[in-house]
Amino acid sequence: MDGTEGNAGQPGPADRSHRSSVSSMGARAADVLVYLADDSVVPLAVENLPSLSAHELHRAIREVLQLPDIALDAFALWLVSPLLDEPSLQFRRNVFFPKRRELQIHDEEVLRLLYEEAKGNLLAARYPCDVEDCEALGALVCRMQLGPYQPGQPTACALREKLDSFLPAHLCKRGHGLFAALRGRGAKAGPVEQGLLDAYRRVQDVGNSEASLSPHYRAYLLKCHELPFYGCAFFHGEIDKPAQGFLHRGGRKPVSVAISLEGVHVIDSREKHVLLGLRFQELSWDHTSPEEEESVLWLEFDGDHEGTPVNKLLKIYSKQAELMSSLIEYCIELNQTSEPAAAQESASGPAPAPGPSPLPTRRPQLRRQGSVVCSRIQHLATIDYVEEGEQIKRVKPKRTTSFFSRQLSLGQGSYTVVQPSDSLEQG
Repeated sequence: MDGTEGNAGQPGPADRSHRSSVSSMGARAADVLVYLADDSVVPLAVENLPSLSAHELHRAIREVLQLPDIALDAFALWLVSPLLDEPSLQFRRNVFFPKRRELQIHDEEVLRLLYEEAKGNLLAARYPCDVEDCEALGALVCRMQLGPYQPGQPTACALREKLDSFLPAHLCKRGHGLFAALRGRGAKAGPVEQGLLDAYRRVQDVGNSEASLSPHYRAYLLKCHELPFYGCAFFHGEIDKPAQGFLHRGGRKPVSVAISLEGVHVIDSREKHVLLGLRFQELSWDHTSPEEEESVLWLEFDGDHEGTPVNKLLKIYSKQAELMSSLIEYCIELNQTSEPAAAQESASGPAPAPGPSPLPTRRPQLRRQGSVVCSRIQHLATIDYVEEGEQIKRVKPKRTTSFFSRQLSLGQGSYTVVQPSDSLEQG
């Protein structure tokens, strides 16, 4: 979650944190403002606000928006305050809502809210995404905002005017000064603009898309489902940079830590690519609190050192380390309790829902060479160690047991303990 967000769903852009969610306060009544993913506001006149439960407030929002019952599970209330000022209350996707259930939704307003949130996260570069996929997603936005593609309209120049409405900001950077002015409206399209235009041409309408945008909302969400961090809660943190140069100066780099029901991803906030992606079966974890030392989330995972299998330890500095650790633990517990029900549903098949046939629930993960969603472990400064008493000793590299006890049982996951080898030398 961004800054000091708290919840249960998906955080919004930081610039919304300056809003107040309580516009007036009396002895017994208050006007509560709830912000939606599309930047609109739902005002609620609430009696006895201090005694109002989150469930009652959630129900009041659903009634105003006239949302179906599925919205109870699909959305949650988030308190967002990155700068530690008065928080804003946001109605956003519930991080604990499974993607397989999302694909069974047919209500257009629910799909629209999910789409608006996913689009906002993509444009804000919360979701690292390859150019090809940014173009495909941006083309769907073009279709919904500009209508079906017509030869000659809009031109690449017209797309250029609103490029940041379709693509993440870091892909929309253009030159400044005289050169940018000389390009003008008649200049030839750049590769990104041309790629977006080509993808727009390829968008095909399905169903009665003139009367409803639901097919395009669903297509956008399904494409986002291929991204391993869709639906995550995001947290701020820092990691050590690998030592460089004669003086071995490393420093730290800012990262986002994305946690969902499927696992943990560490994302480089500046380079906009994934540094590390782990399923819960592939890691052990723990955290240290500020009372002990600097607040840190520790992730331990399998790797190799010069061809030798080892276990690596990544140190993530964050004031939200304890919150991240608790969320990981809860996601694991939730997965373990929901697995029997999911297996039974898979065996019997879900109950048919009204409307068009549901889209397939399984899609291949992105596997392009050099894809931004692939782990870049070589860019991480990790620790390889063995446990000796109460101290961790660096090795070259070997150890006999996991430093952490917090992990899935070995019978359920692929995470394994590397056994010591006489050929490995301690450093």
